[in-house]
Amino acid sequence: MKTKIAALAVILLISMILAIGLGPVAVPPGDVVRALYVGHGSPGQFDFIVTQLRAPRVLEGAFVGAGLAVAGLLTQAVTRNPLGEPYVLGLSSGAAVGAVLVLTTVGPIVAGLPLAAFAGALVTAVAVMLLSRNRSPGRMVMTGVAVGQLLSGVVSFLLLRTDDPQAQHQVLFWLLGSLAGAQWQLAWVTCAVVTVLVAASLMMAGRINLLVLGDDGAAALGLHAGRARAVLLVVVTLLTGTVVAVSGSIGFVGLVVPNLARLLAGADHRRSLPVTALLGALLVVWADTAARLVLAPAELPIGILTAAIGVPAFLLVLRRSPAGAVGLA
Repeated sequence: MKTKIAALAVILLISMILAIGLGPVAVPPGDVVRALYVGHGSPGQFDFIVTQLRAPRVLEGAFVGAGLAVAGLLTQAVTRNPLGEPYVLGLSSGAAVGAVLVLTTVGPIVAGLPLAAFAGALVTAVAVMLLSRNRSPGRMVMTGVAVGQLLSGVVSFLLLRTDDPQAQHQVLFWLLGSLAGAQWQLAWVTCAVVTVLVAASLMMAGRINLLVLGDDGAAALGLHAGRARAVLLVVVTLLTGTVVAVSGSIGFVGLVVPNLARLLAGADHRRSLPVTALLGALLVVWADTAARLVLAPAELPIGILTAAIGVPAFLLVLRRSPAGAVGLA
């Protein structure tokens, strides 16, 4: 298993270097590495393109993908449902309300948009936890779906009430996901938050395995299921709020990647969690690269590409898997 994880990490690193080099101005991999290397000699002709335009975007995309994928994996553990993802708990809809409210009233201010999206996800998580009372998986799913539908209606209302065509275009593009606004400051913040939360999740992997057994099975082994779900929900909220704040709503990653990782690494979260993070990073890096190139110089929303790349890949692996099915066990 360690060999697979190491191989995925190497593939991700190579993919990031190649993705930085791809664009209207092609940059050879050697020049990409030289431009990123702090100790290089005289400045090169591609340094600005690599270091200021593409590198922060690719770095941010990798950690956005890892964060979304791990958030999906944890949501599936919390809800004990292989179809779970942050959208099911309404967290993505909550983040969307906060961001769309800023876009349609104040405008696309750099600091306000991420903060509003994060606040929206946090408020939604608190509401779902309070409304679900005993935090049982079924109640949390039903509460999250209901709250998410309500918040989707709020987003539609905010979109319809604005008379600014530019704001409407920005909202629509943001709702489908985009890394066009990537910059080093946001990329490093995303990197730090996602790294810490993924590491914390990996430390809790044994407890997550117990949680999937059900409340009675977890209690028999000494785990308080309700308390564990609350902790995981906080982690999911922080991951979703951080990622959606910088990239918008990118669908399918949190749903497809965890199931794909379980097909490749098994149900043990100590193995599937790092594989999930790496596969999520790979998916978003290449989806964002395709989004930049398919209709260049125009740019596609990344959510369209994650669906186009992720779903066929998942169905192909699912068809070839021995069991022919996905699940948490």
